[in-house]
Amino acid sequence: MRGARHDDRIVERASEHLSPMTTLKIGIVGCGVGGMAAALALARHGHAVTLLEAFEQARPVGSGLLLQPTGLAALRALQLEDAARATGAPVRELIGHDSKGRRVMALDYGDWRPGAHGVGIHRAALFDVLHAPLAPAGVEIVTGARITRLVDPARPVLHDEAGRSFGPFDIVLVADGSASTLRGALKPRARAPVYPWGAVWTNIADPNERFAGALRQVYHRAEVMCGALPVGKGPGGEQNCTAVFWSVPVAGIDAFLAGDFSAWRDRRLAPLWPELAQAFSNHDDWSGFSRAIYRDVSVGRWDVGACALIGDAAHGTSPQLGQGGNLALVDAVELADRLAASPSPTALKGWQADRRRHTGLYQLASKALTPLFQSRGWFWPWLRTFAFTPTSRLPGFRQAGVRLLTGTLRLGRFPRVSKP
Repeated sequence: MRGARHDDRIVERASEHLSPMTTLKIGIVGCGVGGMAAALALARHGHAVTLLEAFEQARPVGSGLLLQPTGLAALRALQLEDAARATGAPVRELIGHDSKGRRVMALDYGDWRPGAHGVGIHRAALFDVLHAPLAPAGVEIVTGARITRLVDPARPVLHDEAGRSFGPFDIVLVADGSASTLRGALKPRARAPVYPWGAVWTNIADPNERFAGALRQVYHRAEVMCGALPVGKGPGGEQNCTAVFWSVPVAGIDAFLAGDFSAWRDRRLAPLWPELAQAFSNHDDWSGFSRAIYRDVSVGRWDVGACALIGDAAHGTSPQLGQGGNLALVDAVELADRLAASPSPTALKGWQADRRRHTGLYQLASKALTPLFQSRGWFWPWLRTFAFTPTSRLPGFRQAGVRLLTGTLRLGRFPRVSKP
């Protein structure tokens, strides 16, 4: 209670600095999905937005991402859904088998709503969709600004490693990802341990559309998870591309990528998934592969005074449910809507409390399900085969699984702006 009262006093001090006008001066740290979506949504509501990016040229990180109905609804609110669909590829099912050919899961979007589907999209394409309208909307983008310090959460000023200062702002949003460098300054007790399992990603051409229409996964015990996600256009405009990932313990990623590519393709991938190995027949090295490392973020409340965490900086999880980008998009549009109704830092408290009734369920589900697919030993794959898989096919459990997949599991209703 003592900390809560302290935070409330910071909010009161922050509100004292606001003018009667509804336009807020907002600083956003990080040019990822959540940061760009928030910048665009807030600028279109009339706020003065400065987006601060650490790199000299803002760029996407990673390969494929699956936009769920929730993420698509948020893009619709941003008037970007059509642009995302034009560059992505429809995904109607999630299908998973183990190395013995047993079906582990089969989730159909049509069980949630007839005709429903997700959209697989390359992160570079989604980056372009979100980045292109920022400047026309009036967002000031400052690159090469690696923010290292935040002063006074009630009237925040941001400082970068080059000694420059930005602000003061009425509100600051920290959107610098699960490995956030500012999270500890706002929430000293926050935890963000690295998940033991990461992944390597790449993009392959699929001219015959062998992997179209579904997110397909194959598991070897719980130690290997391999997946293929159709993403439509590639980063260079190539058509009919598929993003491929292979899970690897974080401690072994460097050694994995230093190993023999042909040996991996022919001795590890081919026995597990011959068709996918064939798609790599013209590849002879690891060029085009990128690393992915994930964190389990736990911060409690996201807001302190006139500052708030958003996206993976607030609620990063393992990639098992594929919800990170979608949750960040919904964070952004719901925050802009909340500030339109109440243009004050006090709105941050209600916004994060409402969002946590959505994001909290996915953080909990991620922790519960990840060991079934990424862990060592016999117990978790045994539990998956003989308990999780049969149970998931029962009436009620199947519908719950589809709601979990689509991102629509939430305590309470979605606001109008993000209703899928």
